[in-house]
Amino acid sequence: MVDQFLNSFIGMFVAMDIIGVLPMYLGMTQGLPPKPRRRLVNLSVIVAAVVAALFALIGKGIFKFLGIAIYDFKVGGGIVLLVMAILDLIKGRGAEEHSASTGVVPLGVPLITGPGLIATVMLQVGIYGNAIVLVSMFANFVFAWAALRKSALITRVIGVEGTDIISKIAALLMTAIAFAMIRTGIFEAIRTSHY
Repeated sequence: MVDQFLNSFIGMFVAMDIIGVLPMYLGMTQGLPPKPRRRLVNLSVIVAAVVAALFALIGKGIFKFLGIAIYDFKVGGGIVLLVMAILDLIKGRGAEEHSASTGVVPLGVPLITGPGLIATVMLQVGIYGNAIVLVSMFANFVFAWAALRKSALITRVIGVEGTDIISKIAALLMTAIAFAMIRTGIFEAIRTSHY
């Protein structure tokens, strides 16, 4: 059970790439006083967590309604994850200027809870079950909240170059996870095929 939690946590941590989000968050909140900045972090993490939890809890129902099998999503989600990881490796995530009023939408979704995290969460529910996924999701969002609240300190300690390096390593790990998702999805599709 501990192994399952750790596997789930690490998969989500890599997909979320909160360390890679830090420089963008700092750019978005540059010049904001501490109180609105804290409010923005709280709201962004809550929005991101609610979206991820909804996909974890009702994702299977959506699949059933649309006639999508889990292996279809593994292949599709793996391709999306792979493209995101390759783009991240090639050019990095671009920091954009955002005001405090619009910061929640790009920060909460899609920067914290993006397609990669959604795909990871939905696939993990099928592997580990709701309880483990929700607990590791909660742990990841607590970590994300703490990292964003202490972002200035973290960036000062490891530097902008350090956050870039960590982001690139996370992108490399994401490509490996993406290939694993695509491979297992294809093998499952072949195994369950009735042709």
